[in-house]
Amino acid sequence: MNRLADATSPYLLQHADNPVDWWQWSDEAFAEAKRRDVPVLISVGYAACHWCHVMAHESFENEQVGALLNDNFVSIKVDREERPDVDAIYMTATQAMTGQGGWPMTVFATPDGTPFFCGTYFPRANFVQLLQSVTTAWREQREAVVRQGAAVVEAIGGAQAVGGPTAPLDVPLLDAAAGQLAKEYDATNGGFGGAPKFPPHMNLLFLLRHHQRTGDPQSLEIARHTAEAMARGGIYDQLAGGFARYSVDAHWTVPHFEKMLYDNALLLRLYTQLWRLTGDPLARRVARDTARFLADELHRPGEGFASALDADTEGVEGLTYAWTPAQLVEALGEEDGGWAADLFTVTDDGTFEGGTSVLRLARDVDDAAPEVRARWQQVVGRLLAARDTRPQPARDDKVVAAWNGLAITAIAEFQQVAALYASPQDEDANLMDGVTIVADGAMRQAAEHLATVHLVEGRLRRVSRDGTVGEPAGVLEDYGSVAEAFCALHQLTGEGRWLTLAGELLDTALARFAAPGGAFYDTADDAERLVARPADPTDNATPSGRSALIAGLVAYSALTGETRYREAAEAALATVAPIVGRHPRFTGYAAMTGEALLSGPYEIAVVTEDPTGDPLVAAARRYAPPGAVVVAGLPDQPGVPLLADRPLVDGRSAAYVCRGFVCQRPVTSVEELTAELGSTR
Repeated sequence: MNRLADATSPYLLQHADNPVDWWQWSDEAFAEAKRRDVPVLISVGYAACHWCHVMAHESFENEQVGALLNDNFVSIKVDREERPDVDAIYMTATQAMTGQGGWPMTVFATPDGTPFFCGTYFPRANFVQLLQSVTTAWREQREAVVRQGAAVVEAIGGAQAVGGPTAPLDVPLLDAAAGQLAKEYDATNGGFGGAPKFPPHMNLLFLLRHHQRTGDPQSLEIARHTAEAMARGGIYDQLAGGFARYSVDAHWTVPHFEKMLYDNALLLRLYTQLWRLTGDPLARRVARDTARFLADELHRPGEGFASALDADTEGVEGLTYAWTPAQLVEALGEEDGGWAADLFTVTDDGTFEGGTSVLRLARDVDDAAPEVRARWQQVVGRLLAARDTRPQPARDDKVVAAWNGLAITAIAEFQQVAALYASPQDEDANLMDGVTIVADGAMRQAAEHLATVHLVEGRLRRVSRDGTVGEPAGVLEDYGSVAEAFCALHQLTGEGRWLTLAGELLDTALARFAAPGGAFYDTADDAERLVARPADPTDNATPSGRSALIAGLVAYSALTGETRYREAAEAALATVAPIVGRHPRFTGYAAMTGEALLSGPYEIAVVTEDPTGDPLVAAARRYAPPGAVVVAGLPDQPGVPLLADRPLVDGRSAAYVCRGFVCQRPVTSVEELTAELGSTR
């Protein structure tokens, strides 16, 4: 009996017709294994995962494999995005046993959940042999199996331990982190390390803030060069916007085609901040088109943002996206087809499978002559129309709280920066206006969805789908990312409701997730007990729960003036600081927030009758130091602490600038304000 038909997870639903008697993660599944005295197979993946699909087609859809599993195991299918706590524990076990991890993750465990053998993808023949070997070992070598499981659990406990060394995250540590990233920087291709190459959004956000604080030109150049290399590479969708999960090579040419919400949210934030700091036209375009991608392709009307677009289309990776020269000619005609092949580096040999190519920009077009830009945009529109007639990748429609929080924060920042550079003279002013309007609506709907659907009796739930909230409890990254998002929305809208909600989430996190010595666990104190309680301090594909919470605490403290939240943030950062100094590539979000604390962060309140058009508001947002909070509105506006007891000056707008809860006299001119904000270095 396959029990996945009523799942809310699209990934689990993909397996609802397998000949495997799948269970969802539940106490009942483990009780059944104990009753039958058989081991448990825990198979972990996610809907957009290419190799998860391959293993499903090869093994889980196979009758022979299904019979082996049904006769000898209780099989549990887990969506890692719904249950990051389960994924974290068993990924730690997999890495401890094999030295590496990934998805699909294949774990064999005792009926109490103790893992004793772990791996990732197995071809069918190897998987069948493995199932037979595990079955034999369980029957004939049970004592050895249990001993091995106990050793794995001990290793997990050590890897997830809290209460280790602490240190202040100070200037020398952050300077050293920036220096270490510069040593690991790929000066030829951008980014860090070799293939496969993932977009290092959090590290680049840290380097942009580090540049702001210190004036270090190398930090800015690493961020600028990497952003340009990614935007001109195949990892970026040159037609519709949006970034793929990673590049299989070291030079951003061929992507792994899945598009994840969290990557695009963090990359939108990166390109937005690069645009704000430099005015770079490429950063402007990519920020705009990434915001449009989020709003058009991932937003679910009336709800939040979907999790991902699949890597495969009809079982073929890249089917939607790759081109041959002949296909370009068919779509555009001989002359424009040849021009497009040259611009997008589409060759007869190809860069992808079957002689096809992934589109890349061979040269910069953002600064090209107007007639070149016009032709390029026309070609993009015609190619996109042709591509829309092809089969399209599936979308994972579940709404993940933490990732929606990242998207809300990114769009809120994008809206602020877009307003700074709005000009009717821009050749694509109408396009920018359209994107900002649609993105703003999507952001607000997502925030309402989190506030009304995901918040249940004061506690955050991890996922929802089709307007219905799921059972999995929110983990630390959900509380931190959503709180930070509500703080960002408060700054954009001036509505006190969002700040109140952020405070309630942070209070719950402080009460329920705290660990000794200022650290935090990833699960609440009343969450389901697993073989260990996860507490990973490192940033990986997304900010760690600890980093996300720290960012929320810092923003909320600056917006309210309540020092206990800052103190909690500083204590938590001290638990991450030793890792920042040694492994900055895995602590980018923590280091980014550390830069905000070193900077102040600044608290900027602009009292004005025109919070959208006042030049003082524009200057505050344009020149805001790292991690600064900015609010604008009438004096003593309800629910906005930074506007309390701050009057207009002689009837004129005024900016009140504070740093670390110490305030300067109010200023009434843009020149005075920019001078005050320019004193950050």
